[in-house]
Amino acid sequence: MSITIDAAFDGGNIRVVRIEGDTVDLEIVRDHASDFFQWFYFRVAGARGRDLTFRIVNAGESAYPFGWPGYQVRASIDRESWRMSPTRYAEGVLEWSWNSDSQLAWFAYFAPYTMEQHHALVARVATRPGVEHRVLGTTLDGQPIDYFRLGSGPKQVWLYGRQHPGESMTEWWMEGALDWLTGDAAASLLAAATVHVVPNMNPDGTRRGHLRTNAAGVNLNREWHAPSLERSPEVLCVRDEMDRTGVDFAIDVHGDEAIPANFIAGYEGIPSWSDDHGAKFYAFGDRLAEHTPDFQVGRGYEKASAGNANLSMSTNQLAERFGAVSVTLEMPFKDHDPNPDAEFGWSPERSQRLGVACLEVLAGMIGEI
Repeated sequence: MSITIDAAFDGGNIRVVRIEGDTVDLEIVRDHASDFFQWFYFRVAGARGRDLTFRIVNAGESAYPFGWPGYQVRASIDRESWRMSPTRYAEGVLEWSWNSDSQLAWFAYFAPYTMEQHHALVARVATRPGVEHRVLGTTLDGQPIDYFRLGSGPKQVWLYGRQHPGESMTEWWMEGALDWLTGDAAASLLAAATVHVVPNMNPDGTRRGHLRTNAAGVNLNREWHAPSLERSPEVLCVRDEMDRTGVDFAIDVHGDEAIPANFIAGYEGIPSWSDDHGAKFYAFGDRLAEHTPDFQVGRGYEKASAGNANLSMSTNQLAERFGAVSVTLEMPFKDHDPNPDAEFGWSPERSQRLGVACLEVLAGMIGEI
């Protein structure tokens, strides 16, 4: 029986170059109107009993080729459990083997979180007591920007993620966070704060199978200084709502291709930086590292020097615009090496638990922000 490869579904991305016997050569498709590519997600039919070899032959030309060494492809036979599959990277080609009793198999850069999953999450959370749902705006493809508001306290907390749609771990984090926020454990935080949640900032890129951009090929996390309806309506509607509410604390949730650890990045280079302002950011990271073995503060990005923060990025923009304690949270496509999992690596379940851990720490320090 011949094998069939397809990615013509929500979030799918792959192009077949050739199939010769049991070897399949593939290419990742670039984001529309952009040079970014790294996210892939595809299905294989007719795989049962065959010793297949998959080769992504343009991996070395991807947006972040330094992310491939040490990376392991995620594989599933039911689209529910995603295990790491041993993967090799050499001379610009990402390669792995597959042998299974299953007729079907799915492969992805990370466990997907599709728009259908997003809509199921929104439907589920919107029915819970104390939750206000609104649509803040629409994307260039006409999809809604879903927004939740919870709590009644004076501190204004914003949680938003998936500016980069290929970073699917971010919406798994959001699912964990929203489940915690709608349970009894969140009572003290919701008494002290009003929590605003945008679980997916980039529905168009998510559905199209993009790595980093929206329908116009725009990186939303370079639009926060001057968003527009033509290029970045997603950022414009969210930032407008932030202007109405104010922001005291914010987490922008992301995934990182190269660093095998969870970490946060801050706003050291903003014009209004002060040690008192920064101390609250560092305190959040330190307390989170004490709270869970799935976080650490030793590895991360280089800090911007004084006055050199990029204000087109949301974390810097919010810290400067509102004086917010503004956090970029990065999760790995590889694994959290200080606390590794040999079978699943960094996973949806661990992303969900990290969402809970972040909010538990925030609840304990909200009075200091």
